[in-house]
Amino acid sequence: MVKVLITGGAGYLGSTLTHYLLDKGYEVDVLDNLMYEQTSLLHLCSHKNFRFISEDVTNFNLLKSILSDYDVIIPLAAIVGGPACDANKELATKVNFEQIKCIVDNLRDDQKLIMPNTNSQYGSSKDIITEESPFNPLSHYAVTKCDAEDYIMHYDNGVCLRLATVFGSSSRMRTDLLVNDFVHKAIVDGYIVLFESHFKRNYIHVKDIARTFLFTIENYDRMRGDVFNVGLSDSNLSKLELAKSIKDIIPNFVIKEDDYKTDFDNRDYIVSNKKLESLGWKPKYTIQEGILELLYAYQMIIKHNNRNFTNL
Repeated sequence: MVKVLITGGAGYLGSTLTHYLLDKGYEVDVLDNLMYEQTSLLHLCSHKNFRFISEDVTNFNLLKSILSDYDVIIPLAAIVGGPACDANKELATKVNFEQIKCIVDNLRDDQKLIMPNTNSQYGSSKDIITEESPFNPLSHYAVTKCDAEDYIMHYDNGVCLRLATVFGSSSRMRTDLLVNDFVHKAIVDGYIVLFESHFKRNYIHVKDIARTFLFTIENYDRMRGDVFNVGLSDSNLSKLELAKSIKDIIPNFVIKEDDYKTDFDNRDYIVSNKKLESLGWKPKYTIQEGILELLYAYQMIIKHNNRNFTNL
């Protein structure tokens, strides 16, 4: 049986991926310090192929001591997003970069390493973004992820997945991601004010991310030593287009544009995902399906303190 280690596996991506890989017959160990006090993996504790390691990923001595036990390592543990990284740049560097360095430095040639990166590294561009496009990180978060990817690619044993902006429900829910945030505002506030409404991004459902990790495990020899954009090719949407997609489903949603203010996140780009698609991968979930899913999800958490469902 293939044994997988997921650091940060109790997070938004990790809790979805852990469940998915267990369902596909993998043995999965999760290392997580539960910094957000999440209980997202409780439903998996009775699964015979699941093990939880309550530890901080910055305990590099422990990390080095257990790495050899696994066939696949997926380092999801990260300080995510510009504001969170700016609040503690030293910790962000330690988790986002030094963790990866520790793993790469102690990786055997027969082990698989799959690291999630972010489209944040592209910053803004008027050209269509491909994997050959230059880095243009606009935040410390993006810088740390660029450095981690560069380190992996230098040693040519790993695959880096450059993820579009993720959306959808998860057992460790996050409302601070763009699609999730817009839907949350539509339900709670009934309106949204858009800054730089023409800025575009690419999107991908959290379950499609889980499917992409499995695809990479199964196609590792073809993908090793390379990077791949992961997103919905038909959903390079501006903020205004995204808001209008939500309004199509929630007609009373009021959209206002403010041309005089700027967003702290200045990403603006159109991304091509053809490289990954050429290997036979394709997404399953649409933006519209994600919006409908979120409507149900928010019925369950809308009365809770929103701070429980954000990394900010």
